[in-house]
Amino acid sequence: MIRSNVQKIGSFISSMIIPNIGAFIAWGFIEAIFSPTGWFPNERISTLIDPLKNYLLPLLVGYTGGKVTGGARGGIVAAIATIGVICGANIPMILGAIIIGPVSGYLIKKLDIKLKDKIPYGFEMLVNNFSLAFMGIILAIIGLVIIGPSIIIVDKIMNKGVYFIIRNGLLPLLAIFIEPIKVLFLNNVMNHGIINIIAMDQITEYGKSILYLLEANPGPGLGVILSYYIYSKGVMKQFVPSAAIIQFFGGIHEIYFPYILLNPQLLIAAIIGNTVSIMIFLIFNTGLISLASPGSIFSIMMLSYKGDILKNLLGVFGGAIVSFFIATILLKRKYRKNVDININKKNKNELNFDIKSIKKIVFACDVGMGSSAMGARNFINKIKGFKLDIEVINSSISNIPSDSDIIITHKGLLGGIKKDINKSKIICIENFLEDDTLELLYEKFKKECNSNVDNTYHIQSNELLNEKNILLNLENESKEEAIIRAGNLLFNNGYVGYEYINSMLEREKRISTYIGYGVAMPHGTEFGKEQVKKAGIVVLQYPEGINFGGQKAYLLIAIAVKEEEHLEILSNIAQALGDVEAIENLKTTKNSKDVLKVFNL
Repeated sequence: MIRSNVQKIGSFISSMIIPNIGAFIAWGFIEAIFSPTGWFPNERISTLIDPLKNYLLPLLVGYTGGKVTGGARGGIVAAIATIGVICGANIPMILGAIIIGPVSGYLIKKLDIKLKDKIPYGFEMLVNNFSLAFMGIILAIIGLVIIGPSIIIVDKIMNKGVYFIIRNGLLPLLAIFIEPIKVLFLNNVMNHGIINIIAMDQITEYGKSILYLLEANPGPGLGVILSYYIYSKGVMKQFVPSAAIIQFFGGIHEIYFPYILLNPQLLIAAIIGNTVSIMIFLIFNTGLISLASPGSIFSIMMLSYKGDILKNLLGVFGGAIVSFFIATILLKRKYRKNVDININKKNKNELNFDIKSIKKIVFACDVGMGSSAMGARNFINKIKGFKLDIEVINSSISNIPSDSDIIITHKGLLGGIKKDINKSKIICIENFLEDDTLELLYEKFKKECNSNVDNTYHIQSNELLNEKNILLNLENESKEEAIIRAGNLLFNNGYVGYEYINSMLEREKRISTYIGYGVAMPHGTEFGKEQVKKAGIVVLQYPEGINFGGQKAYLLIAIAVKEEEHLEILSNIAQALGDVEAIENLKTTKNSKDVLKVFNL
């Protein structure tokens, strides 16, 4: 429960910081390149540094926080309020922006709700503008008089604690706390919500901060991953090279967490490795100019002063070497031959139930639509030729029916299942379409029924998808950019309100919406349903593929579904996805009519 709540807080803070990481990096680059101690000192360009740090960054964070809680109007009010916080202090007000931003958005949203039915006809614009202005003024004054000065006091306390740790040589000991916190997937909480805030003061005083290297250091994780290449076998060993590249160069540290969770003793290797790294950083008095996010070796090099690059590299690789050797020793002593048992083999034992007794199968995801609906519809299509008296439905993870005989869910969602659910009923999968465990379940039904599968489909025509909803031959971009593009298409074509896009991004943070066969199906959260005006589907094609949670997605099928009756369309999509050859063709086709033909929508 505590971990879940902390993750929610961390996710909320990250939702304010992550969209603005580019701005933090821009400030860091200008400082690293054009400051008096930079690569190419330039007095005129360096005048940008302080305004970026003291005004732009807090304003962006405050605006984003307000927009998250109160939409566009919330963002504007938050920006006005953040100015008050900035003027109320003489230090970078990132922490103040994190506080007043979402509060401002929440308050204007509540005020709008109260005034909604009380505004005389024809006075809507007047009331909306004045209410926003007065709310902004009030919050700006509160920020100036109360929040800003209060943050200064908090900041002084935190900095005294940091300086005490540094002066007494205790900084390396923080690795004892940092690595376990990271492994619990709380790295964003620590990096964005704590380290970034405290480090800003060190930047003001010294021009760099060692704190930016504590969590972002990719060395210890690299050492742990590489150790598996020595002693692991089979599937796990095959994944080591790609995992190492993604973690070290891509900066996605989450990829090494499962390696430690699989063998918790390896946490010792990560802790000692990071301790060594921090000691090296301290010895050479080095640091970074800005927040390194993601924690890639490229980010660390680019955000280092030219005189600190080799020092930082020495610290990173020193930690990697130490963690590697310790991890290999631990694995040599305790590595079991069956450690490479994958989830599918494990599930073979879990599928020892009587097929004849199964009456209800539930596919469960976080909100009960999208991926779980696709999984359910696809499974229905596969077994319909067996003529079984089985109900296959989809459900949210929190509302699984008590009479379920089998519960199929993503392994990352297990923590959300109620305690009273019989765990023996649960089957864990990697994705809702292309999964060996689902194939195993299907084969059990096939064997039991001694029947051939009827793979003929008839998809009824539907107006939810048309040519204006299809974008082909898109250039490579990030997962987040692709989701935003899909959301904008849904919005522009009148299916959803604009806030549905944020809902789609929030849903993706929880669990990847990749469903198999090179297909991802992004959609909104439960709360995002409020933004759905009518059911709609858009299809985006990326011939080169984009990264979706470690998988390559070539097709994005973004959906906006509000009412349960519209889930029939998901059945149609699932049926279409059963034709693997047709789907492969859609990954490269240049004719939108091919998409319409396959989905028959």
